[in-house]
Amino acid sequence: MSGRVWIVGASSGIGEAMALAYASRGASLVLSARRQERLAQVAAAARPRAGTDAAMHVVPLDVTAAAAIPEATARAWDALGGLDTIVLCAGVSQRSLAHETVLEVDRRLMEVNYFGPIAIVKALLPRLMERGGGQLIVLSSVAGRVGTPLRSAYAASKHALHGFFDSLRAELYAHGISVSIACPGYVSTSITMSSLVGDGSAYGRIDDDVRDGMPVARCAETILARAERGVEEFVVATGKARLAIPVKRYAPRLFSRLVRGHQIS
Repeated sequence: MSGRVWIVGASSGIGEAMALAYASRGASLVLSARRQERLAQVAAAARPRAGTDAAMHVVPLDVTAAAAIPEATARAWDALGGLDTIVLCAGVSQRSLAHETVLEVDRRLMEVNYFGPIAIVKALLPRLMERGGGQLIVLSSVAGRVGTPLRSAYAASKHALHGFFDSLRAELYAHGISVSIACPGYVSTSITMSSLVGDGSAYGRIDDDVRDGMPVARCAETILARAERGVEEFVVATGKARLAIPVKRYAPRLFSRLVRGHQIS
């Protein structure tokens, strides 16, 4: 199922690590994100791993530019003569209290984390349904299942992904298209550097929990392995982030007390 893979959000973090993981399995790749130069660097790193039979293409895309998504989708599909797996990794996080966050920041987070992936999938679905198969891998977060301080808009955008893709999974079952949702916790990437604060500016530093988080290559390999087994939703986390979802589900009042003043994803 993973022979021809389009990774959106491949220029850094988990998306970049997913590109390297798929390349190591000999997959042909289309890599997309806003930064074309950075994508070229990822492609250069992935190409030796993929072997001579694998193709490698770069299709720049800003997921908030809705008008550009249909054309980028067609380019990605045509580059490999079809797609077997689509990995949706593009995203931005948040570090601000809700009452100190201007509404434009909430909208920005929804545009990147929710509407962007949805627009891509809507552009792809006619092709996948006509062919009768494919796999969607969606990068959510532990915050897609629990809300914590300083993450109100981020958690909302990730919660929205679950609602949409849970519904879509049921709709696509008869078409042979699977949907896997990955929920990472703390992963050692630079994501917090570009996280948005209340006025829309960048947070500009890396939190200790993120710096000390799961190695990004391990996270990517875990996502790939579980998605290939057809697991519909799974947590990729250690420590308190791994415990957050079951505690929230089975002991919600305890979770409420524990989470005050603390972040877990």
